[in-house]
Amino acid sequence: MTVRVKAVLLDLDGTLLDTAPDLLEAANSMLRDLGHAPVAIADVRAYVGRGIPNLVKRLLAGRLDAADDPAPPPTDALTSFRRHYAEANGRQAAPYPGVRQGLDALAAMGLPLACVTNKAETFTLPLLARSGLDRYFRVVVSGDTLPRAKPDAMPLIWVCGHFDLKPADMLMIGDSVNDARAARAAGCPVFIVPYGYNEGRDVRKLDCDAIVASLLDAADLIEPA
Repeated sequence: MTVRVKAVLLDLDGTLLDTAPDLLEAANSMLRDLGHAPVAIADVRAYVGRGIPNLVKRLLAGRLDAADDPAPPPTDALTSFRRHYAEANGRQAAPYPGVRQGLDALAAMGLPLACVTNKAETFTLPLLARSGLDRYFRVVVSGDTLPRAKPDAMPLIWVCGHFDLKPADMLMIGDSVNDARAARAAGCPVFIVPYGYNEGRDVRKLDCDAIVASLLDAADLIEPA
């Protein structure tokens, strides 16, 4: 399918950048500090998706549903993870195939781009700068920019207001159930990439308008309105 839109919103971890190696380094450093056994990168890829506090809860519990517990993670664990991640952030993260070409294609269409992520701003902005992707985005909404993050619609609706556009005129591109749910709640069309972090779920089961192999493939399905 082809969509006609006036702006594009993009998720960060698992959509633009493979950040799992950096997160793994911080995770195992935290676990070592606390006397726990290390985890594998496959575990980190499955646990990413709802921000660092929930990632820490999952790492400590060793299961995905730990994020459903409303209690915050232990302060010492969260502090340790953030300290180690501040050092690891951006060292090994790399764009997925087709990301830079896709961003160039979207920019060439004249479409304003926004990065909407659940990663905290203190990590988001340095990561975008270190990867060289910051130049593409007119606005960045991090997980702590607003009172609520994805899968809530608030970040997407906020960008609508920033660009003075209707939700139907903005396409969300992400990799997870959080992106799909946020887009549907906001009233935005949504594309999903199959290679990112979807909390262990099959992306083919997500409510989306298209599954695209790469960001460049997504650009081929977009027409500026």
